[in-house]
Amino acid sequence: MPRYLRLVTLCTVFVLATASASAQTVVTFWHSMEGGEDAVTELVTSFNASQSEYRVDARYIGSYADAQTRLIAAFGTNDEPTLFQAEIGFFPQLVGDGAVQDLSDLVAELDEAFLADFVPGLWAYGDLQGGRYGLPWNSSTPVMYYNADALRRAGLTPPTTWEAFAETAAALTTRQAQGAMFVGDSWLFEMMVLSRGGDLVLADGTPNFDSSEALDALTMLQDLARAGHLAFYGANESTPAILTFVRTRTLLTFASIANWPDVRRFSVAFDVAAAPVPTTAGGRVPLGGAQLVVMRNAGAAERAGAFAFWLHLMEPENLALWIEDSYYIPVRRSVVPLLEDFYTEDPNRAAALEQLESAVPRPRIPEFNAWRRILDDAMERALRGNQRPADALAEAQRRALEVR
Repeated sequence: MPRYLRLVTLCTVFVLATASASAQTVVTFWHSMEGGEDAVTELVTSFNASQSEYRVDARYIGSYADAQTRLIAAFGTNDEPTLFQAEIGFFPQLVGDGAVQDLSDLVAELDEAFLADFVPGLWAYGDLQGGRYGLPWNSSTPVMYYNADALRRAGLTPPTTWEAFAETAAALTTRQAQGAMFVGDSWLFEMMVLSRGGDLVLADGTPNFDSSEALDALTMLQDLARAGHLAFYGANESTPAILTFVRTRTLLTFASIANWPDVRRFSVAFDVAAAPVPTTAGGRVPLGGAQLVVMRNAGAAERAGAFAFWLHLMEPENLALWIEDSYYIPVRRSVVPLLEDFYTEDPNRAAALEQLESAVPRPRIPEFNAWRRILDDAMERALRGNQRPADALAEAQRRALEVR
């Protein structure tokens, strides 16, 4: 072939490739999965390679709290993403503010067998105000982490009730370590209330922060802290809290099952184990994680691309890859058989699954995103400021009613 023809051919190929790339609809995806970023990258890469119509551009933008701040700043600007990972406490506010799109029409086209494969509670969470605004992906429940070596040496077993938890924390406390540690995050306080059979928010949307179950929970924490059996950390102090645990300065604590890889990133010189949360009869645990939402300003093509990417994430093999990397719980039943070896290799990984039938959604009202900061403050006042638990919760109830 003459040289000029080869040049023409190469130019034609280049132009066609450039045109193809420019014809792709870009779907910007903001997420908070720092620990699972490698898995996110792999899933995005496989989706982009599987078709030529869309290209997902995934960006880690910080913790859930950081992401919320950045999203609010980006509302209505060119920086607003197409797809956003909304922490489930923030999700109802986004819906209430009209910031995200109803995806009911796209969901209506899905096969019934596909929808029936989802764990009901995890699928139902995205339904709000008569529409389908959220799509499940990363879901979790809190579990109790413990230093198995320390419990064995003390001849103790993981506590299954709150009375036993308090006794175990006291028995494990020494000059070198405190028996328990608690991070003052509203989700974990909600766990303590639900597991006692109570509710932080009533069915009519009224705050219930001064309930007997909430008072019992906060009183137990204060009693343990005053006795030196419990170390308290604020909601924004998760990293130093983890460090005290991995350095054997605290021996029992609570966190999401998805925090397991965070603990494993440190050099741990003891046997870390996980167990279900202590409960009373009829006790429940709150679901955690996030919902994927399509932002209001996304165009029709971007919206379709975001939904196509979600369907890619929901493929059983892709969900299995995600769960093995992140430790979140399966949102579809069909993925569980693919994880048999994963759970068999280390039974601690399945601690959250044991609670799945008793897991319930967080309050799905827009005000709760503000209310949970009020709860964080109440814990700070009781566990650092030494305020009476009844007074701290009464003040939290009053402030929540003012916000409502």
